[in-house]
Amino acid sequence: MRTPERRGNHAAHSGGIVIHLGLPTTISSLLPQDITIGPNSNGLPGIGQLRSIVGASMTIGLILAVLALIISAIVWALGANSSNPHLAGRGKVGVLVGVGAAIITGASVALVNFFWNVGQSV
Repeated sequence: MRTPERRGNHAAHSGGIVIHLGLPTTISSLLPQDITIGPNSNGLPGIGQLRSIVGASMTIGLILAVLALIISAIVWALGANSSNPHLAGRGKVGVLVGVGAAIITGASVALVNFFWNVGQSV
């Protein structure tokens, strides 16, 4: 019986040919070990104006949420006062939507920062 010969990166075995490419060491040497990329506040022109636009849209969103809350509370009161349960129910839903919109608009920056930090820890 003949012993297995070693030629290059493969060896002949009784079960067939096994090729050793050394992939784990090759792939790990090709991948960067430490990537440090963070938000850049001066990489694109107009970042300051974009921040102003986002801040203004948040202000408009909060004003509209308060307006929706006021109108919905009036509808709720009119529905309850006139014994109209459908109108009162719509007013209640409007109040909840207005409160939810105000919470999401006010907490949007904190939510984005929270999930940014969660993504950085992965």
